[in-house]
Amino acid sequence: MPTRVAGDRINESIDAAARDFASLPPDRPVRLAKRTSNLFRHGTARNGVRTGLDLSAFRGVFEIDREARTARVGGLTTYEELVDGLLPIGLVPLVVPQLRTITIGGAVTGLGIEASSFRNGLPHESVLEMRVLTGGGDGRGEVVTATADNEHAQLFRTFPNSYGSLGYVLDLVIELEPASPYVALRHIRFDSVEALTRAVAGVLASRAWDGHRVDFVDGVVFGAREAYLTLGRWSDRVEGQPGPSDYTREHIYYRSIQERRTDVLTARDYLWRWDTDWFWCSAAFGAQHPAIRRLWPKDKLRSDVYWRIVAFEQRHGVMAAVDARRGRPPRERVIQDVEIPLDRTADFLTWFLEHVPIDPIWVCPIQLRRKGASATEPSGIRPTTADPTDPGSPPWPLYPLRPDVPYVNVGFWSSVEIQPGAREGDVNRAIEAKVTELGGHKSLYSDAYYDEGTFARLYGGGASAAAKRRYDPHGRFPTLYEKAVQAR
Repeated sequence: MPTRVAGDRINESIDAAARDFASLPPDRPVRLAKRTSNLFRHGTARNGVRTGLDLSAFRGVFEIDREARTARVGGLTTYEELVDGLLPIGLVPLVVPQLRTITIGGAVTGLGIEASSFRNGLPHESVLEMRVLTGGGDGRGEVVTATADNEHAQLFRTFPNSYGSLGYVLDLVIELEPASPYVALRHIRFDSVEALTRAVAGVLASRAWDGHRVDFVDGVVFGAREAYLTLGRWSDRVEGQPGPSDYTREHIYYRSIQERRTDVLTARDYLWRWDTDWFWCSAAFGAQHPAIRRLWPKDKLRSDVYWRIVAFEQRHGVMAAVDARRGRPPRERVIQDVEIPLDRTADFLTWFLEHVPIDPIWVCPIQLRRKGASATEPSGIRPTTADPTDPGSPPWPLYPLRPDVPYVNVGFWSSVEIQPGAREGDVNRAIEAKVTELGGHKSLYSDAYYDEGTFARLYGGGASAAAKRRYDPHGRFPTLYEKAVQAR
């Protein structure tokens, strides 16, 4: 039976959101007022709450149906809140992005990924229904309910990767899957990126490795001759060690990948294993130094704390000024996630390791879900929401991954020195060109340098424009190009 948490409060909040939208100045683009962000575009780090639309009422788990394994949740609910609300009853979202403060609405409109994406796709693929506050209603705002097959199916298909250019999701109905108390891990080393990608292909095909079921797959490339896949499976008990490992204090998770062959974490610690040290980026703040780590409050070892430090630096440039006084060259920020077809991933990793001085590198396989696929059976080739009037159309046109192609997300987050005679952005432009050459796509949460024509070709410009005409005819929201490239 469904468990109802919010009752009629949802409808009252929807009415209030529509009134709030209508009261905003019609000559200024509508933006979301929120304190946290996981965007890394220039211009997105601002002081406090943005002046804009307050949707804070849409936060929380509103309704759970344990039998159907679904939940209605607010769009501004963080995955930390989702996990805290669902894990105690043995359920989790099909994909839980790696950072605690990513919101479910953000993961749908801006994409998300994690180690279950090789079997469950991307977070928006587990959405059954969403209510979206659009720019319709003569520009005063209109709330529509979108599903894969109702009159707003166009919005349902184009909302993923729209980044607030078509509206804001108020609440969603999402699929869930059973969770166990623990996750058992195996770290498998490979001496080349080619061997790593061959192993990924085998796991995607069989959902197993060496006779053991695989529920989670991701990996770390430390160099051309040192790469690891971490294979996880749900487990009801701790095996092979006295208790579950704890990487929320002096030990650091990504280092354990090189040091251990097997491991066990609690389900919660596994889901947030990367958040504690922001993968490995906490080293930039001294948080991995043993002396500093002993003094660093345990509850402040988390990504949103590091993000606030980064946001402060973006606003004030303190370290950049210090480096300049010391005669050090300026640096270009290279913070990106890209999706590369599996059969070209080794080519990309080899090129990257030769041309970009950044490591480690995160890798995470992705395969879009097929129609009717469950979380326990291999993905097929038919997407859940392809346009029924155009069988050849991509299921999610603003981020047109092919449903019959396995991909690998490659993530790298650091900075590089700007060489003499070079300009800021040159390294990112080279990466963009290489990704396009190999048939891949780049996530848009960080800096992008595409010209408008290239961007439209790569990110469903025609579908985006058509949805914009229908759901934001008065231009209340910035366009996707303005948001992603011009950082408006």
